[in-house]
Amino acid sequence: MAMVDEPLYPIAVLIDELKNEDIQLRLNSIRRLSTIARALGEERTRRELIPFLSENNDDDDEVLLALAEELGVFIPYVGGVDHANFLLSPLETLCTVEETCVRDKAVESLCRIGAQMKEQDVVDHFIPMVKRLAAGEWFTARVSSCGLFHIAYPSAPEGLKTELRSIYNQLCQDDMPMVRRSAASNLGKFAATVEAAHLKTDIMSIFEDLTQDDQDSVRLLAVEGCAALGKLLEPQDCVAHILPVIVNFSQDKSWRVRYMVANQLYELCEAVGPEPTRSELVPAYVRLLRDNEAEVRIAAAGKVTKFCKILNPELAIQHILPCVKELSTDSSQHVRSALASVIMGMAPVLGKEATIEQLLPIFLSLLKDEFPDVRLNIISKLDQVNQVIGIDLLSQSLLPAIVELAEDRHWRVRLAIIEYIPLLASQLGVRFFDDKLGALCMQWLKDKVYSIRDAAANNVKRLAEEFGPDWAMEHIVPQVLDMINNPHYLYRMTILHAISLLAPVMGPEITCSKLLPVVINASKDRVPNIRFNVAKVLQSLIPIVDQSVVEKTVRPCLVELNEDPDVDVRFFASQALQSSDQVMMS
Repeated sequence: MAMVDEPLYPIAVLIDELKNEDIQLRLNSIRRLSTIARALGEERTRRELIPFLSENNDDDDEVLLALAEELGVFIPYVGGVDHANFLLSPLETLCTVEETCVRDKAVESLCRIGAQMKEQDVVDHFIPMVKRLAAGEWFTARVSSCGLFHIAYPSAPEGLKTELRSIYNQLCQDDMPMVRRSAASNLGKFAATVEAAHLKTDIMSIFEDLTQDDQDSVRLLAVEGCAALGKLLEPQDCVAHILPVIVNFSQDKSWRVRYMVANQLYELCEAVGPEPTRSELVPAYVRLLRDNEAEVRIAAAGKVTKFCKILNPELAIQHILPCVKELSTDSSQHVRSALASVIMGMAPVLGKEATIEQLLPIFLSLLKDEFPDVRLNIISKLDQVNQVIGIDLLSQSLLPAIVELAEDRHWRVRLAIIEYIPLLASQLGVRFFDDKLGALCMQWLKDKVYSIRDAAANNVKRLAEEFGPDWAMEHIVPQVLDMINNPHYLYRMTILHAISLLAPVMGPEITCSKLLPVVINASKDRVPNIRFNVAKVLQSLIPIVDQSVVEKTVRPCLVELNEDPDVDVRFFASQALQSSDQVMMS
């Protein structure tokens, strides 16, 4: 939309551009429709511009999409809600075009306009338009009409309401699957506006027809309708009408429908309530977990924790856990990955004893899975298990596997472990960390992959923050500084990066006595990359150390680097000198 204070463009030019062969010019003109409308005034917009747009048979979808979008916010330019009905005509035309995204945008704009229209205008103009679209010769018009009923219905008088329900029923039995699909996907929205008495009769009979449709693409949209309708019905009606449908869908011959049930299962359980879930839906869910299609098992595995929360622990252990054990060794890595991403959440649901006996072995097998994604998903959720079984048991059972993963050949796995280390350290405590994980953190600083070295440097900083400067001074700083003599310049660069991250945590005293001398020595390095990184590190240290240290130590070093034969070294040294000048001035 053009802003209100935008200077008015020559209107004739913009209207000419609407007819121009160049698509970009037509698009620009559509985007400035509000400018044209403001210049014409409300009455001329209604009399001239809107009829022109209604007749504008542009064949380019991008232009039509922009037009459908603009018209949705056009009410102020035609004279407010009293004249909103003038906008229906061009949008009705757009509802019949072939391109789906244009039709969808036109329906969205019509819904927005219809929601603001006066009740009588809806009856006089909006509902007749919906009826025309629903009776359209082309299926595109009938598809679009399905998305408008929930706006039209509440304002209709009783006789018209009966007619609208009847028309919707006909759309649900249309010869074209696309129309039935649209009717199925919009049924929930329409049902929400229908009175309770008609909901049980008319809407439920429509719903039952859709659930038995011969096209799986229609049936799978009806699955979504199950959850929407379930929330509108009384609990007993829900159990009588919706539950049998869900159970049947879970055994549907089309895997896509079963996939949809698995994906929507938690919402479906919420719709029917906890008791029917325990008695009726547990067997259906177990079937989905053991489905012969991997996609269905993936969707079902991803919902295992949510589903267990609805059940009591005994039922979960009795029915769901055996399936979980099977899935942990599933032939599809994607199924195992989906399971690994949620299985840790089962620990709080099942309690300590069941977690130790039943879940820990599954965690361990997934931690040793050959695919990195499966292992990653387990690592990232360890804290959920820690809350249930305590750190001692966790360290005995899972830590050896974590140490093994820290040396995994896939660098992304090593990266995930590094990112998890500070959290693990805070859970394990200092003593345990020093024994088991300290050496690993140093080892990562010499990894062959840059991302690992970079993450390792950040990890060192986060550990110093977690355990404090004194601990870091004893356990981290000496080992980090020793590595500055590594023969490979890339590793020396990592140490410089680690020093720049550690300095703010360690404070000015340790920075001046321990870290700064190492950086100053590195300024004599034979590799230019190291020297310009020294300049960068010194720039980051200037605000941390005392002014006297900057004068005596930092600036002389930077002045020397500023005369380096290498152009990059000189550039970064001059930047650092400018930074130090600013600090001194301030």
